[in-house]
Amino acid sequence: MQNIRNIAIIAHVDHGKTTLVDRMIYQAKIVRGNEKQGKDLILDNNDLERERGITILSKNVSVPYKDHKINIIDTPGHSDFGGEVERVLNMTDGVLLLVDAFEGTMPQTRFVLQKAIEMGKKPIVVINKVDKPNCRPDEVNEQVFDLMFSLNATENQLDFKTIYGSAKHGWMSRSWKNPTSDITELLDTIIEEIPAPEFNEGTPQMLISSLEYSPYVGRIAIGRVNRGTLTAGMQITLCKKDGSFQKQKIKDLMIFEGLEKRSAEKVECGDICAVVGIEDFEIGDTIADAEFPEALPPITVDEPTMSMLFTINDSPFFGKEGKFVTSRHLKERLEKELEKNLALRVKDGLTADSFIVYGRGVLHLSILIETMRREGFELQVGQPKVLDKNINGVRCEPVECLTIDLPEEMVGKAIEISTRRKAALMHMETRGDRAHLEFDIPSRGLIGLRSNLMTASQGEAVVAHRFKGYEPFKGEIEKRNNGSLISLETGVSVAYAMDKLQDRGRFFIAPGEDIYEGQVVGEHTRANDLAINICKTKKLTNVRAAGSDEKVMLPPPIRFSLEEALEYIQEDELVEVTPNSMRIRKIILNETERKRRKG
Repeated sequence: MQNIRNIAIIAHVDHGKTTLVDRMIYQAKIVRGNEKQGKDLILDNNDLERERGITILSKNVSVPYKDHKINIIDTPGHSDFGGEVERVLNMTDGVLLLVDAFEGTMPQTRFVLQKAIEMGKKPIVVINKVDKPNCRPDEVNEQVFDLMFSLNATENQLDFKTIYGSAKHGWMSRSWKNPTSDITELLDTIIEEIPAPEFNEGTPQMLISSLEYSPYVGRIAIGRVNRGTLTAGMQITLCKKDGSFQKQKIKDLMIFEGLEKRSAEKVECGDICAVVGIEDFEIGDTIADAEFPEALPPITVDEPTMSMLFTINDSPFFGKEGKFVTSRHLKERLEKELEKNLALRVKDGLTADSFIVYGRGVLHLSILIETMRREGFELQVGQPKVLDKNINGVRCEPVECLTIDLPEEMVGKAIEISTRRKAALMHMETRGDRAHLEFDIPSRGLIGLRSNLMTASQGEAVVAHRFKGYEPFKGEIEKRNNGSLISLETGVSVAYAMDKLQDRGRFFIAPGEDIYEGQVVGEHTRANDLAINICKTKKLTNVRAAGSDEKVMLPPPIRFSLEEALEYIQEDELVEVTPNSMRIRKIILNETERKRRKG
């Protein structure tokens, strides 16, 4: 029993969590890989995670080391996926806090560390990327101590061990000046510092913290056995979050071994396991004794801060690319997502075909939309809206801590862009030739901010934010200054017509694309919307003139990512998302009808 260690790896985005897990997997010789490259990202096995280089779903893996079994959980770093983090910390006894040796502690480091410290988990600090130029490992170690102190860590938590190293190059050491050849020192420290799970005798208890789906056996409940022993075939009681009880039977038990799961006859207190055969369960339910059931406290998750309208695709091009296009498909898919995505909420919209989806932020919701489009769904989504609260009769809104790292000469521009969105500069310091700015900003001020900062800093800015709390409403924020260019006709865009309208704005489409009436095809140079006809072809005559055949030169169109499109649209616009395309459109497609509604 004493030979198990349960740990979660927590860190800010892109500080090297998944690469470190790869190293542990190689060290245990579970996978033979290209060990010098450090590029495998074994656990980020979902296409979206690999493309974006971020972890979205937490993963379990078990590593054998010196007759110990180390259960490792790789967690997401974005606070938008906080539901994942809060869920998995329940299964652990300690955490590895990974910090970049140059960037130091970042907003999301604080976010995930705060959750771990509140739950009383013992941390080991790993200062990664000490091979970077300009890195400052000793200073960062002090920074981590100050951060823990400010989060009210206990004396035991403040007495943490620090390991330095480079996960990419596969070494870890107690001193950053003495590189080693592997990560043995880190694994030794985990066994010495992280407490073994306590053995609680008594009736069995397990909190369901995660779930998986298998096409062969259906839904699988994953969690840590909190008390007693579970055996295959035993009768249990499922304690639901609503207080009801259901008698059920465990068909099979599995424990994690390396990257695989292996069947087990029994699982003792302290180990993490997967339970097959339980039906109708949710995350947060408790598996308890058949005769004397006792429920564990369910997982609490922070409230959503943003909502978005999801509706079926009713554009003239609906059903051309997607397999799932009806409201029934959309409803079933959102209900399925609710089972495992704890921070999500769904309510019915004003019409039968629409739903209002609540989440943690634009990234949280856009990952869901992106996953759905890859599965073959067609849908339309509205402008993200921030959720206000009424606290003691005062209108309050969510406020976030925003940090921006960028070259010093661009600081003025960044401050100007942020303060226009009601941000307040709280702290500023210089790190090498880069400046580090910290702001308090309303959540609605973040919508569209990243793309503006990227443009202003020529792609140099590193932007991160985390939820801070609710504060009184800060006043109106100026919206997008430019109106839209809207197509008047359905047809194919023509280069000749687009060339003649170049002075009216910038286009989002190229010549030769199918467009429909009411589609937003570009950005107007002025504040009002303008309806244009870009399907108009050149009238052919048999009169020759010197200037009539000049070549059309068009700049390349602006192409949005899904997040940028969601942040760009106005209240009367929707983003149409299909498996192969993404378009921006007006809610009311007909120009005359739009004018009548405004009138």
